[in-house]
Amino acid sequence: MSLQGKLVMFRQTAAYLSAGVLAASLGACAVPGPQPGEIEIRTGVIEQITRVQLPSNHHAGVGAVVGGLAGLGIGSLIGGGTGRDVAMVAGAIGGAVAGNEIEKRYDQPVPGQQVIVRTGNGVLVSITQPLNPNLFQGQRVYIEGYGEGARVVSR
Repeated sequence: MSLQGKLVMFRQTAAYLSAGVLAASLGACAVPGPQPGEIEIRTGVIEQITRVQLPSNHHAGVGAVVGGLAGLGIGSLIGGGTGRDVAMVAGAIGGAVAGNEIEKRYDQPVPGQQVIVRTGNGVLVSITQPLNPNLFQGQRVYIEGYGEGARVVSR
């Protein structure tokens, strides 16, 4: 076989292999997963409950931004020319500092709990969630969802 014939055969083989790898990759992507609106639910028994403090759900920095904008607006009402510009800058800085301090007062931790559940197949699952006073050790429960969105609820 000539060199050119071997080269053609090599290209055809490479093309078939590439097509096979591409088909296998696309097939792996087509495996159905959880659909929107569906929640995975597992059952189990609570082994342990530990109270914890969860970080606040407030968005950090919002107080500073709102305070800064308010200070900027108030500063724009004072004087004219360069004095006005200075008043706007001072108002924005002062408002940002004041807004940040006010936000800190309301940014308190939220009571929560770490719940350890033994599932039906014997696996231990640990979920940290907001406090649910209706849960107790030994209770049969559902675990709704997975990852960060998982929650333990009464059965």
